[in-house]
Amino acid sequence: MKTIITVDDASTIRKMVGFTLKSAGHQVLEAADGLEAYEKLKGKPVDLVITDVNMPRMDGIELTRKLRALPAYSRVPIVLLTTEAGAAKKSEGRAAGATGWIVKPFSQDQLLALVSRVLPN
Repeated sequence: MKTIITVDDASTIRKMVGFTLKSAGHQVLEAADGLEAYEKLKGKPVDLVITDVNMPRMDGIELTRKLRALPAYSRVPIVLLTTEAGAAKKSEGRAAGATGWIVKPFSQDQLLALVSRVLPN
């Protein structure tokens, strides 16, 4: 069982992602924005971070940068969720250290396929 945090200011997205991951056998943590996620994750590494890009207080790109600066998160996969499929945002995400990208809306199957691709066995 892997521990995954889902970070999104929309509780409906957190619940959908959480439900999908829990039904696949994962343990799920939730945070409403990057700042809350960063505080939760500083002392407790997880196996995967799935974060929205556009959020108040701290967005997903900034969260990715801050996590990558922590030794415990140098290799943890970080997947960005966004409604923006533009190349500029993708390259900004990659530059920050994001592992992958999923565009909203997405299906449960797309999410699980991405998770199985980025999570080490």
